[in-house]
Amino acid sequence: METINHQEKSGICRINLILLAVTLAFSILYSWCFSLHQPAAQQLGIPVTYQGSIVSDEEEKRLSLPSFVYAEPVMNEIYIIDGKGRIIIYTSDFFPLYTMDKKNGIESPQGITVDDEGNVYVAQSASRGNPRPRISVLNACLQWHHDIYFKGFEGAESFAPYRLALDKEGNIFVAGSDYPGVLILNSSGQLIDILEVEEEGKKVKLTNVTLDEKGKIYLVSEEMSHIYVYDEHRKFLLKFGEKGGSSGKLSRPKAVGVDYRKGRMYVVDYMRHTISVYSLDGTFIFEFGGMGWGEGWFQHPLDLAIDSGSRIIVADLFNQRVQVFNSW
Repeated sequence: METINHQEKSGICRINLILLAVTLAFSILYSWCFSLHQPAAQQLGIPVTYQGSIVSDEEEKRLSLPSFVYAEPVMNEIYIIDGKGRIIIYTSDFFPLYTMDKKNGIESPQGITVDDEGNVYVAQSASRGNPRPRISVLNACLQWHHDIYFKGFEGAESFAPYRLALDKEGNIFVAGSDYPGVLILNSSGQLIDILEVEEEGKKVKLTNVTLDEKGKIYLVSEEMSHIYVYDEHRKFLLKFGEKGGSSGKLSRPKAVGVDYRKGRMYVVDYMRHTISVYSLDGTFIFEFGGMGWGEGWFQHPLDLAIDSGSRIIVADLFNQRVQVFNSW
């Protein structure tokens, strides 16, 4: 049987969308969707420079409370979840391609990941249309395929998925919004393990999970202000982060992104309105941001992603934009 790889299948499924986007490009000013200010790009005095902000969708409507951003590594597309319960897909140069919403089975998205075949996994909380939290799986054509529900562990009935990640074997890592562990499901959605962390004799609540390009696993604990790092075999390697409200410390870390090309890890701090930067061994290097409304400033940033070009893409929640930074 002839097989079609991810790029070919995604390209076939989305060719009409791309043609539409090209047509719209001649009639819509680029600045409506990506407000670049290169002459006024903020020089932060550190190895990070503001590039621009994503502020609108393909209908020129303003983003509303963007809470999540994902840089898909194969097609180099950017997925953004905003407060209207939708997922907006952008090209690598931040042109809006397509919006997923109720027509795709999307009602209450919280987090996203994409596998090598182009299938999209969406963590969804309970909603009016479906009162059961779940992972919705869409095929490469962005059509709903099936839902994965949670069972087989203590607290399954109330477990609310928040963030997702995939390993090279297709296992799904699921962090809940307030759960002491990260679920590991096989590709069929069956529970195979729970990755737990203990400190001071109690299980730590984990709010985010990320896997890097080498398969390392990063678990974020908002309550402890720690990031725990494991290898691809789930062997503990290190933890980093220190709780506090001053420079070099974390108040409420929400997400972590890893850039091997620059040798850095980036952590979103929701309450300090900053991005803290660490070396790969967990040593604090510098931070950028702070509370504000101008370029390079944040109001409760909630998530980030590092794309293949080492750009830092930050969901700036209450400024209702996604800011993009170059690193050097």
